[in-house]
Amino acid sequence: MRFLIFVFLSVSLYGSTLHLATSSNPARLNPILATDSSSSEIAGHIFNGLLKYDKDSQTIIGDLAQKFYFENNKTLVFELKKNVLWHDGKKFSAQDVLFTYDVLTSNKISSPYSAGFRFVKDVEIIDQYKLKVHYNQAYFKAHEIWMMGIIPKHILKDEKNLMSSKFNIDPIGTGPYKLHQLEHSKNIILKANADYFEGRPKIDEISYHVIADPMTRFLMLKSGQLDVGSVEPMQYERQLTQNFFEMFDIYERISLSYTYLGLNLREDKFKDKRVREALSLAIDRDEIVKILFFNHAEVCSGPFHPSSIAFNKEVKVPEKNIQQAKKLLNEAGYNEKNPFEFEITTSNSSPVRPYAAQILQYQLKKIGVIVNLRVMEWQAFLNMVVFPKKFDSILLGWALSPAPDPYMFWHSENDTKGGFNLVGYNNKKMDKMIEKSQSVVDKKILSKMWQEMFAILVNDNPYLFLYIPNSIVVVNKNIKNVENSPSGIWHNYIKWEK
Repeated sequence: MRFLIFVFLSVSLYGSTLHLATSSNPARLNPILATDSSSSEIAGHIFNGLLKYDKDSQTIIGDLAQKFYFENNKTLVFELKKNVLWHDGKKFSAQDVLFTYDVLTSNKISSPYSAGFRFVKDVEIIDQYKLKVHYNQAYFKAHEIWMMGIIPKHILKDEKNLMSSKFNIDPIGTGPYKLHQLEHSKNIILKANADYFEGRPKIDEISYHVIADPMTRFLMLKSGQLDVGSVEPMQYERQLTQNFFEMFDIYERISLSYTYLGLNLREDKFKDKRVREALSLAIDRDEIVKILFFNHAEVCSGPFHPSSIAFNKEVKVPEKNIQQAKKLLNEAGYNEKNPFEFEITTSNSSPVRPYAAQILQYQLKKIGVIVNLRVMEWQAFLNMVVFPKKFDSILLGWALSPAPDPYMFWHSENDTKGGFNLVGYNNKKMDKMIEKSQSVVDKKILSKMWQEMFAILVNDNPYLFLYIPNSIVVVNKNIKNVENSPSGIWHNYIKWEK
């Protein structure tokens, strides 16, 4: 009898664990406040939105919503699923949706996601599982904004300061996994939610190992201590053995992201358009891709993804032109006696970007520009440089949505605390174009408007667009039921088995 009890306890306590890594501690595990990649990724396991994209990233489908439809072009109706429980066992309802909206649009928080709700007039509760969203005007992202994770009213209704709430490190969601343990700079453990409305995940536990050093993450992956991870092209081409390929399946595709050098337009040195153009003309983007990515990337020509209807194929990547770059700098008042000098700041969370910064330093030296480099730990980079916008330039990247929202990154209203207009771009023509586009729902018309914005942004050079890396994800062959798709491998992860 004792032996049988021991076996039962072993199975229940030591079930399957999916081992992953994250480069930094999550700042806030709250979907409406999660702005760093670690927080967003982990919060994605804990919370649900009303809607989500399907595995092909083309069609919007229900998540917490059972049905959704437009009553007219300004009224969106949601009928919610009735079998959804919060992790503490309380029932999810329309009150939670209204509460999330009220918090996002209040002055109680500072969140870049609030901007997406600026055209919502009000949220009307019809009954416990039905609500109507009334918009001030037709809105091209009327659906997408409701992919935002919903937070629980019954827990947070009396919270006086959500920005510093305990909830941000001890969250309660509706998602497939619950937070079990949060050890900063060590381990974050999520446990399967037995009451999840889509069915209990097959893998019992997700263990995130917080590892700042990319080489350590790579060595842990090679040794099989991690089940899923990303591999850099240089590692893929030069540092993997046959044993690795026998242990892991490889999934490679162009990523929904790009890397850029953002120039702080609040600084006098970058306000002269000739300077920004000179820097762009001095950069050999093909060389960066060749040296760092071994053809596992492509040159980035602008702010919207090549797969998007916003992409402007007529806009070509600037060709390196050292002579013209020097001429522009001379016209702006810079020469050998008075060289242009600035600092590039980036993070070591990416093994590639510090090297990219060094290549930029080398290339810009050819036109007499002095570049100083600063490489920081990710969290310090965000808190001391990016969010307070204290930099000359930043080497950073954006993950991209299938439906771009130029307002978040390029409208002058988002050059504020917590806003994503990091470089202080202010173009009145662009502001008006963005504002006009918000109420356009015809995709053909919207496509033309976005493509015109694309050309203007490339011409203005607030960012020097650099490259779009391929995503090379490897999954241990012990993980079953993994399905690749245009959105990646994670769309069906609750069905994975180990």
